[in-house]
Amino acid sequence: MFSMKTLANPSDRIEILNRVRAVRPNSRRKWGEMTAHQMICHLSDAFRSCLGEREVRPAIRWIPRAPFRWAALWVPIPWPHGVQGPPEWDPKAQGTQPTEFHSDRKELKKLIDRFSKPPRGFEWPAHPFFGCMSQADWMRLGYLHMDHHLRQFGA
Repeated sequence: MFSMKTLANPSDRIEILNRVRAVRPNSRRKWGEMTAHQMICHLSDAFRSCLGEREVRPAIRWIPRAPFRWAALWVPIPWPHGVQGPPEWDPKAQGTQPTEFHSDRKELKKLIDRFSKPPRGFEWPAHPFFGCMSQADWMRLGYLHMDHHLRQFGA
């Protein structure tokens, strides 16, 4: 049976963490405008908002959230390039500015660990694009978002 990768699965999480370790400050992007360091900060901001530690305004969508969420998370096709995320996750806008690469990457690893093992009874905030989601949806989204940006930098 085919299974979808998710940060809830320890082997999938280890795969992602190994790929994060492969990213270097001078890793070249295959698309987009972010540097590798900005990408690390972008992913950290996304995890902070998922953990309820960074406020993000809901996005206005013309597609109903439930079918959009289902397609983005569970249809096994790569995400398109160039989709604009919230300004709160953009280091060139309101997101976290890069400081020191290795410490920012270490912080991302800590956020991945916390996100992947939420405390019992944790209530997930609404996602700015997808709205209310189950823990399974959050774990799938965490994997897909990481995978998308790690592929962006060849990791």
